[in-house]
Amino acid sequence: MKPSALTTHILNTASGGPMAGVTVELFRHDATGPVKLTQAVTNADGRTDAPLLGPDSFAPGTYELRFHIGAHFGGAGFLDVVPIVVRLAAGQGHYHVPLLCSPWSYATYRGS
Repeated sequence: MKPSALTTHILNTASGGPMAGVTVELFRHDATGPVKLTQAVTNADGRTDAPLLGPDSFAPGTYELRFHIGAHFGGAGFLDVVPIVVRLAAGQGHYHVPLLCSPWSYATYRGS
C-alpha cells in the first residue's frame, strides 16, 4: 500500500507568482464537526515547509483546508477565507491540493 500524505501550495493568478505568508489551517471532519489539526504559513514558494499531514499522522477521512487569502490581497477583493473540503483514502499515495486564486476567484485540483 502506498503511504499517504497531504501537501498544498498557493499561486496568485492575478500576478502569476506564489503567495507567501498565507495562513493555511487543516481540519478533520468527524461526527461532531470540524476539528482543527494544524496550521502553517506558506513560504516564499507558496508552499508549507512540511506536509500538513505526513505518512505517520495520515488517516483516511474528510478534511478541510482553509486558506486565509484576504490579508494577502490587503483586504481589497471579494474573497477572505477559501475552504476546500476533500475526502482522502488510504493507499492512494500523496495528495497535493494546490490553490490558484486572485482576489475574486479560485480554482483547485488534485496535483502531483
